[in-house]
Amino acid sequence: MIANNNHHGPNVLAVVQARMGSSRLPGKVMLPINGIPLIGVLLSRLSAAKLLDKIILVTSTDSANDRLVEYVESIGYECVRGHETDVLSRYTSAIRLFKPDVVVRVTGDCPLIDPSVVDEVVAAFQSSDCDYASNTNPPTYPDGLDVEVMTATSLLESETESDVAYDHEHVTPYIRTNDRFSKTNVLSGTDFSQQRWTVDEYSDYLVVQSVFDHFRPEMRFSWNDVVGLRSTKPELFEANMGLERNQGATMGTGQKLWKRAKSIIPGGNMLLSKRAEMFLPEQWPAYFSRAKGCNVWDLDGNEYIDMSIMGIGTNTLGYGHPDVDAAAIRAIQLGNMSTLNCPEEVYLAEKLVELHPWADMVRLARSGGEANAIAVRIGRAASGRDKVAICGYHGWHDWYLSANLGDDKNLDGHLLPGLEPNGVPRSLAGSVLPFQYNDFEQLSSLIDNHDIGVIKMEVVRNMEPQDGFLHKVRDLATRKGIVLIFDECTSGFRETYGGLHLKYGVEPDIAMFGKTLGNGYAITAVVGRRSVMEAAQSSFISSTFWTERIGPCAALASLEVMKQVESWKQITDNGNYVKRVWQQLADYHDLTITQWGLPALAGYTISSENSLEYKTLITQEMLKAGYLASNSLYASTEHTPNRIDQYIDSLSPIFALISECENGLDVHTLLEGPVCHGGFKRLN
Repeated sequence: MIANNNHHGPNVLAVVQARMGSSRLPGKVMLPINGIPLIGVLLSRLSAAKLLDKIILVTSTDSANDRLVEYVESIGYECVRGHETDVLSRYTSAIRLFKPDVVVRVTGDCPLIDPSVVDEVVAAFQSSDCDYASNTNPPTYPDGLDVEVMTATSLLESETESDVAYDHEHVTPYIRTNDRFSKTNVLSGTDFSQQRWTVDEYSDYLVVQSVFDHFRPEMRFSWNDVVGLRSTKPELFEANMGLERNQGATMGTGQKLWKRAKSIIPGGNMLLSKRAEMFLPEQWPAYFSRAKGCNVWDLDGNEYIDMSIMGIGTNTLGYGHPDVDAAAIRAIQLGNMSTLNCPEEVYLAEKLVELHPWADMVRLARSGGEANAIAVRIGRAASGRDKVAICGYHGWHDWYLSANLGDDKNLDGHLLPGLEPNGVPRSLAGSVLPFQYNDFEQLSSLIDNHDIGVIKMEVVRNMEPQDGFLHKVRDLATRKGIVLIFDECTSGFRETYGGLHLKYGVEPDIAMFGKTLGNGYAITAVVGRRSVMEAAQSSFISSTFWTERIGPCAALASLEVMKQVESWKQITDNGNYVKRVWQQLADYHDLTITQWGLPALAGYTISSENSLEYKTLITQEMLKAGYLASNSLYASTEHTPNRIDQYIDSLSPIFALISECENGLDVHTLLEGPVCHGGFKRLN
């Protein structure tokens, strides 16, 4: 569309960039404002600028933008389509097509753009005879009134001279940071830069919508009118007050998606341990595009070496093991589900019984929480008693969280502090009673004073059994007719070819396996004695997707690879090695650390009141070095000594920095964002 103007001078092309695929608010440019798509409101306001010769829209060739292009063309504006992420190339394509001398850049998420501000920046550009002018360096106008004006030549030179992805995605960084381009900046009389009128988040949309509702039906009110409205009705602007200016320019795609996720998924994702706040709030990549070996690529294509929790301990053979993946792919090709059962569930059950000669029967599921719930149901049914004594972490189900109904501190010593039992029926209070590992007297007292039917515990987590603890528990359960369940969802196949209990020579009545069993594919197993497991027939335990084929096929392949390479030995050796070098590193830098976990699930805590700050600092600096790393390492066969040595080389200067902090340097001056969470915490 040709703008209504009478000026003389260089051909001035206004380019509005917009697309439907916003990572934080998809489809935002087509959200309605007073019944008109946001992009239509923006173009209408922009067309009132007097110093523009032509206004066009540039977007990507992605089919998601077809609706956007159709609408914009229907109201009389031309569109140029190009690369999804190389936005600069869209601009240069428009330059080659329309041949302007001057380009004005406006982003499509600024419906409050003011034509008088646009004209002011264009006029400043023309009068100063520069290469680039804006009102953003530094900003004094509200965020959402950003205007950049530049020579077409400078954009063409940016495209050919810079191969930096950031420059191409954000269009003007190369010009703004290159001294050979002359620049000028337009300031408002008052600094309004902390006001946010752009639309990046849904809360932004609510604010902008309120502004237009107030002035309705007028659509071309001035920016000064909005400033006045904010003074008289500040409540209209409260929704997005916590958001920072230009936050999106410094956030990766994964970080943007994480912010979006938290608005539509309670907590942001499906697993507490994978929340970004557990690692590096506001900086963690959050999502992966692919993974192989112990390498992970984020949504922006950045490659990291995973020296952290390896899928929360699922991938002891590394990511994407070819034999396991081949088995899963073959299962898909043959058909994953059917009215009939997959034969692999029988083969897997037989294999697990073979590895655990005390066991006779198996039930399969797909998650650790399910396996724990199945085991407790069977144990209660077999014993005929409801109460369960527990030691360790056993998932999220009602039966487990009921331990916190009487005292919300009951589970603090069982991995995750602060677990709230909201939503768990109060009638379950007193049905689950925790005891501490290696405290046999405490367990004995529970059994003497309560009608316990099931003892459910992890074999080992952070400490070895002392004074025959596991054998004493086994003898006590046998004497009292109590079903003994070992939760091996985490510990299984990490130090032995099977359950960790094999190492200690103690046989439970039921054991559960997960995590390592399918090397990243969903499969868990409940293994037990016939006399106990047959109680499953007297209760209803059944689920459709426990019968899918991929999990059992992946498990059978994983077990075969484990046997061939003796993976449990490798990951234990790797874990012991990294624990030794952690200690050597701490000693060298005069730091005190406490180590915990099985060798293959090793971790450390720096002994300091700033331990969480140090954990955050380690994650922050290691991320810069190309590592997903915190204060733990869940070992895999891909974590070779050479890889560990390289990881330690990157970790050493961070320990040196922490040592300086212990001697007076303020760690908070080194952190580039909030401190990570230390346990369960509600995300707002």
